[in-house]
Amino acid sequence: MREWLQEINDIPGWLLEESYGVVGDIAETIALLLPDNETDREFAKLNLEGVITTLIEPMQDLNEQQRRERLLHLWRSFDRQEVFLINKFITGGFRVGVSKKLVTRAVASAFKLEPSAVAHRLMGPWAVTGDFVARLRNASHDVRDHLAQPYPFCLAHPIEVDPEALGSIENYSAEWKWDGIRCQLIKRQGQTFLWSRGEELINDQFPDLLELAQDLPNGTVLDGELLVWDIRANLPAPFHQLQKRLGRKKPSPKIQGELPVRLVAYDLIEWQGDDIRSKPLRFRREILEDLMKGQSSILLSERHECRSWGELKKTWQVSRDKLAEGLMLKLWDSRYHHGRKKGDWWKWKVEPLTLDVVMIYAEGGHGRRANLCTSYTFAVWRGQELVPIAKAYTGLNQVEIVELDRWIKRHTEQKFGPVRQVEPVQVFELAFEGISPSGRHKSKIALRFPRILRWRKDKSAPEADTLSRAQDLLNTYGGRRA
Repeated sequence: MREWLQEINDIPGWLLEESYGVVGDIAETIALLLPDNETDREFAKLNLEGVITTLIEPMQDLNEQQRRERLLHLWRSFDRQEVFLINKFITGGFRVGVSKKLVTRAVASAFKLEPSAVAHRLMGPWAVTGDFVARLRNASHDVRDHLAQPYPFCLAHPIEVDPEALGSIENYSAEWKWDGIRCQLIKRQGQTFLWSRGEELINDQFPDLLELAQDLPNGTVLDGELLVWDIRANLPAPFHQLQKRLGRKKPSPKIQGELPVRLVAYDLIEWQGDDIRSKPLRFRREILEDLMKGQSSILLSERHECRSWGELKKTWQVSRDKLAEGLMLKLWDSRYHHGRKKGDWWKWKVEPLTLDVVMIYAEGGHGRRANLCTSYTFAVWRGQELVPIAKAYTGLNQVEIVELDRWIKRHTEQKFGPVRQVEPVQVFELAFEGISPSGRHKSKIALRFPRILRWRKDKSAPEADTLSRAQDLLNTYGGRRA
């Protein structure tokens, strides 16, 4: 699309890239650089579905020259705002910085529906068709008519105060916060479905779990954590073991035997075909405990019954030994809301692991930050050599990003395409959730969810951590949560 725009508008490449850097979106940049036409009467009567099905989707079957001709025709036939949207659809990047929650609220407002009902109808895969929109706005439509339909997940807020500030401990259920992937296991009309929190149907990746779930009664939906389970230790295996299963669409019987999975169930949101999300957690938990009696393949999430917050804190402090992230605190009276509702569910995570590292590479970001260096590569010392250990792009505020970007552009030693090799003098404290061995990294170590904790302007590069220090963390927490 860049090349075709330059051909018809005679725009130099540097000007296009500079414009993109300011606008932050290539689809919008192209639309702004094209003439603003009036919409052709041939297309004026098309609705959104018509544009997608008759103009955009057929382009997949065209060769490059035919695609060029079709796209140039579309650019000439629509106004600037419509060209922007067409470009977004064609590039498959229809991201305009709108949260899913905001979309849900907007649709609910437009169709005069409850946001919770809209959120439920937007779960799972769907295509923008007339039939889908009709079902979406139909107040009487029951999504459970679709056997595989999951529910929107209820999410927790990170706790930002001392737990004692939450009130009486008797009002809360406390459970381990396991380090796996959040799932819903659905059993309806003899069929079983497994959904990830990312709204992916993962039946093919975990056929062994589906087989174990055959004994569940119809009309049951469980919310829980999917984990690779160490049968001998009766504990979850480190997360990097689960990653070996996630990377296989159809695992062999050998892999299933070497890396067996279990679902640790911590909530029941549909029972005997009834949606019980509006019932209090205490009610849902009682039914779940009865359901789990006699179940060996699906595990019940362990509750910690403590008489004081101080006693519970001692349990929280051994989370790492249990390969847990920390604890979940849930109000006994809480409903299963869609999304986050502050005050009902809290995640009390243990402190992350940290390393002081040296920045060695930087590159530009995307979207509105395309003209700023916001992605950084960090290294630790091995003797006199700096060895890359992680990349991170979050943690700095906007003022720090701009300041660091200016420094990077003044202290670039070499450029490799979009990547800048910088003078290795800036030290940062890097926080991460876990550490595991890796054959794909030069350091032989992988950090999980690395992010910048702070810019250590008080430290010089020689004071940064060493690879042996990282290896000590690996030996202590290898694969465990921080």
